[in-house]
Amino acid sequence: MRDDKNRILRCEAYTSNKAMTISIDRTPSKTQPNDMKPNKQYISNTIGWRFDNSYIRLPDSFYVQLHPVPVPAPRVAILNHALAASLGLDSHALSDEEAASLFAGNTLPEAAQPIAQAYAGHQYAHFTMLGDGRAILLGEHLTAAGDRFDIQLKGSGQTPFSRRGDGRAALAPMLREYLISEAMHALGIPTTRSLAVVTTGESVLREALLPGAILTRVASSHIRVGTFEYVARLSGDGEGVKTLADYVIQRHYPDVAGADNPYLALLQAVIARQASLVAKWLLVGFVHGVMNTDNMTISGETIDYGPCAFMDAYDPDIVFSSIDHHGRYRYSNQPHIAQWNLARFAETLLPLFHSDPQKAVALAEEAIHRFPAIFQDHWLTGMRKKLGLFTEESEDRMLAENLLTWMHQHQADYTNTFRALAEEGVPGEGLSNEREFVMWYQHWQARLARQPQSKQSSFSLMQAHNPAIHPRNHHVEAALAAASEQGDYSPLQQLLSAVTHPYTDMPVHQIYRTPPSPTERVYQTFCGT
Repeated sequence: MRDDKNRILRCEAYTSNKAMTISIDRTPSKTQPNDMKPNKQYISNTIGWRFDNSYIRLPDSFYVQLHPVPVPAPRVAILNHALAASLGLDSHALSDEEAASLFAGNTLPEAAQPIAQAYAGHQYAHFTMLGDGRAILLGEHLTAAGDRFDIQLKGSGQTPFSRRGDGRAALAPMLREYLISEAMHALGIPTTRSLAVVTTGESVLREALLPGAILTRVASSHIRVGTFEYVARLSGDGEGVKTLADYVIQRHYPDVAGADNPYLALLQAVIARQASLVAKWLLVGFVHGVMNTDNMTISGETIDYGPCAFMDAYDPDIVFSSIDHHGRYRYSNQPHIAQWNLARFAETLLPLFHSDPQKAVALAEEAIHRFPAIFQDHWLTGMRKKLGLFTEESEDRMLAENLLTWMHQHQADYTNTFRALAEEGVPGEGLSNEREFVMWYQHWQARLARQPQSKQSSFSLMQAHNPAIHPRNHHVEAALAAASEQGDYSPLQQLLSAVTHPYTDMPVHQIYRTPPSPTERVYQTFCGT
């Protein structure tokens, strides 16, 4: 065990200079709190569950076995039949009552082995021992093709990791995660997904009494940078980290198993996936909002849709999270934070890189310092597609950055500006004749003319990479309020239909392309805990 003042890796641009000493008071108890009554009622396998639970075969210090806490009156709020079908599940075989009971955790699938996972995390650069404080992993479902997915209930009651929390979730934040995660999937961005949201028949206390709910989340896995941090703190000899790393290689990165240094190859593979992921975020104007190390998956999927949002007017310094007072997780800082988080991941693997600590650090630093170049390559490749560029020229980065600078100066809408260019148009009224834009537009047209592909091919490329619709915050908040406060899910369903077809510009969805008026703008979002 070592404390943060002994942090080794240097990532000077993004690390905190503060030294912290963290002590671990206890290993989480393997027993359940007294008020937890395990639900032993199982549901028949009528919908096609195929559980093969590998995580529970890891050392028992990695998790706690327990059942979800039953709720009094579950009802299905929304059920993702399309996702269920892609998993090989026949969700239509369930009655409303059976579906509600299943996705509330009142009944469990056959072969489920529910656990709460242990992990740690740097939250706003401060190390904390965490764990699933309101989530239960039911198990791992295998599709017919052999793909493995975690099935997790979020808001399923207290666990030994709840840290005085109630273990529950409110309806609006769970519907928000459902909506945004499905929108991200439709945009082609790696993400956890949402299978169902059920109301519980109970209220939870946040700023006020709110209707309770449980989300069923589907993920390639829930292993995080913070999982490695937890295991590294727990096992000073490095054996626990090796066990976890071997498991991750087998589950997510089997191609690196035969490398000369498989653990260094694992780090490099995770760096590559995260660089690609964060580039995709920036290309659609997405702000995660809470990029703590416990919210960075090793698989490279976006996870935890708390204070996240898509920006309307382009602003590289935009912040939505109500608690991010210093802008640590602002839009433009997301690549830097990803590199910072990956440095924390690399630190946990140091004993596996080389027996000589100095050589281990050198190998890790070399890998971490490659992140900016990898990220920039992904970002520029994506930006070329957004601008209809098939070929590569040295001025392409400046062409993209000059457009963004102009958009920032004139508060131009990020999504609509790119979509207008893709539709052979120009930005909104009063901006198209602005001198700086005209100059940029002429440079862009000349750039298009220098490539062999036709302009029509360029516009087709742009339309495939510039969404017409994203989940605009004012529409999201209105839909969530209607569902949570009035029990009216029709605005949510209509918005969901639009954002899950982001590249299809249908007249019925035109309202969702409209930027907010000054009174409709949403400046803060909340995590819901």
